Amino acid sequence: MKELQEAPFWLWILVPAILMLQGTLLFRNAQGRGKGKMAWFWGIWGLTGAPTPAVCYLLFVILPDRRKARKKFAQ
Repeated sequence: MKELQEAPFWLWILVPAILMLQGTLLFRNAQGRGKGKMAWFWGIWGLTGAPTPAVCYLLFVILPDRRKARKKFAQ
């Protein structure tokens, strides 16, 4: 616990800012893709930690959408 007391002040400001930014970006992107209720899931999960929610969003939402679009375009 002593490590937390020794953390610089700027770190206490930077971490919540990064989490808020990530949650907001995931929420807005999911909303724009028309994912409905899942936008709230991605936004809230984005507030909990970094970068795992962003990587999972990339793997489970963005890449499959791109594959579908590429298949559709090829036909």
